[in-house]
Amino acid sequence: MQWLTNIADNLEATYPEGEILVSSGVSPSGRYHVGTLREVLTADAVLIILKKRGRLVRHIHFVDDLDGLRKVPAGVPEEFSQYLGKPVCDVPSPDPDSDSYANYYLNDFIGNVGALGIEMEAVRSHEKYRAGYFVPSIEKALANINELRRCLEEVSGRQLTDDWSPIQVNIDGYLKKRPFVRIDTVEKTVTYLSSEDKEIEISYKSGDVKLDWRIDWPARWWQLGVHVEPFGRDHATKGGSYDTGKAIVERVFGGFAPIPVPYQFINRAGETKKMSKSAGNTVTISELLEVLPPEIIRYFILRSSPDKQLFFSQTDGLIRLIDEYADLLAKPEKTAEDDMLLFVCSNTLSQNTISNVPFSHLVASYQAALRDTNKTLDIIARTEHASIANEQSITIKKELAYIDRWLDTWADDDVKFKLLESVDEHIFSEEQKLFLASLSDIIAKAPEDADGTWFHQAIYELKDKMDMAPKLMFSTLYQTLIGKDSGPRAGWFLSILPKEWLVSRLRLEL
Repeated sequence: MQWLTNIADNLEATYPEGEILVSSGVSPSGRYHVGTLREVLTADAVLIILKKRGRLVRHIHFVDDLDGLRKVPAGVPEEFSQYLGKPVCDVPSPDPDSDSYANYYLNDFIGNVGALGIEMEAVRSHEKYRAGYFVPSIEKALANINELRRCLEEVSGRQLTDDWSPIQVNIDGYLKKRPFVRIDTVEKTVTYLSSEDKEIEISYKSGDVKLDWRIDWPARWWQLGVHVEPFGRDHATKGGSYDTGKAIVERVFGGFAPIPVPYQFINRAGETKKMSKSAGNTVTISELLEVLPPEIIRYFILRSSPDKQLFFSQTDGLIRLIDEYADLLAKPEKTAEDDMLLFVCSNTLSQNTISNVPFSHLVASYQAALRDTNKTLDIIARTEHASIANEQSITIKKELAYIDRWLDTWADDDVKFKLLESVDEHIFSEEQKLFLASLSDIIAKAPEDADGTWFHQAIYELKDKMDMAPKLMFSTLYQTLIGKDSGPRAGWFLSILPKEWLVSRLRLEL
């Protein structure tokens, strides 16, 4: 967590007094997803650590819902292409239960902010513009249009066209780029050239004039007084939007740029492209919270510095992630960084939903118990995690609810299994039947406290006596129990099954 300490130290050194404002911002042009959360949760972590240090701090999430619709995302009817260029707050919703396109996508996120333990205030761009809040920025920008041009050209290294304009104007409900002619600060109007080179006058105090996004961003810093802001690495390139914004806020608005926290994007495991709202290769916030406890979502994003690229796995990688978090919880001698990481992952949450039992162990136990929560606890009580099953039973039950949904949605088929109600003995050769019968005789004499290690040794001793190929031996065992060629660790798996049932099954009596 050195990255978070460095940000907090920098903020306190730069702003030793007063309230600190953290900002994040997303356009509700598509589904909010795990990639979106990197910006919001990074901002939230900064807020948490500053509060822990005793500072006054707020987190504003700026909703860019006055942005024009640029693409029709996957899953939305192609007929929505008629709304390209229309502010997303004014585009009809794809769902009749929502009142606008922006709210349709935003509500999934806003509705889950509490569950994620995020403390923030959502600020809507369209409300600010239409209430006249950005009038000072519009006037200052247009009064200094030549300096704006110099900032953009000098910092970005590109030449602007003669008809370049720092504003977009609302024409029949759609945002358009039109050449700027003049501004009347008394009447609060702007004059621009139409596509027919006709001068048109429009009011800028009620949201019909919007600053172009490269000017809108530093204008927001200036008027809101933003001190620190995470943003995607694409904005942090040399001469990119952060660099131009910094020049504009200092030279045009007379303000200051926030401390930048650029972050790498999140890809799905095995994919080279970032998650994209328009492409539809995302996992929504609600989908995440159905399957993953909030602290795991926070841990996935916050355990690494923002400049590290992340890969989100819904299968094997997720199992490792949860086991890693459980190990951290159980670590007897935690470092200061361990404590800080756990603090930002769980301090704002109302309950803990991760136990000290390995996730893979719970997954297998739950399925061996036919997805019965109480029977799962009984199974765990017969393993080396017996004390945890007793002490953390409430937490385990919460975790099993997530596991149940994970098995139904994301889990690979090779992880899922179900004990067979019966088995056809005719599918086995005489060698296989002899192996099963011999193993059943050994298990029938197993001591009451036999654990996974005991069963593991019993299997391998029998293998040596029978001179049977290990692959055939284990596939026979799994076919007998779950009808598959592979499954959970054999020794441990046998140890959690009821002894009488197991002996009868291996003798092909059930």
